[in-house]
Amino acid sequence: MAPVLYDENPEPGDLIEICRGSYQHWAVYVGDGFVVHLTVTSEGWGGSSSSSGLDNKYEPRPSDIIVKAACELVGQQRLYHLLTKNCEHFVNDLRYGKAESRQGLKAAVMALAAGVVAAVSPVVLVVGIVALVGALFGGSKKSSS
Repeated sequence: MAPVLYDENPEPGDLIEICRGSYQHWAVYVGDGFVVHLTVTSEGWGGSSSSSGLDNKYEPRPSDIIVKAACELVGQQRLYHLLTKNCEHFVNDLRYGKAESRQGLKAAVMALAAGVVAAVSPVVLVVGIVALVGALFGGSKKSSS
């Protein structure tokens, strides 16, 4: 269950990071080409992906536990808040039992540094299951620069 790069095959329980421009969207790979993630029901799927996580900081839970917990949440509505309950919190809670978000922390620090109060109100999102497109894990390779 080590983090995988986008040009390798993910294993159940791996975290998948989808680059979406200025932020990353996160999902948990549950096997057979499917991921579970927190999303608005109308959000499309796209982008390249890689898996990284906090394996160097926390011990991942067993993959069968991660997958079971993720699949049990499919279809449930959950509160979303950029700084405290985002998709990265969601997947890290599933994988490590720790609802932590590095990009949420970064956004909070940037907001404080800019003197801006983060007035993002919670939104209800749905936990969904999506089939991964084969191109996400094949085709283009990372360039070494």
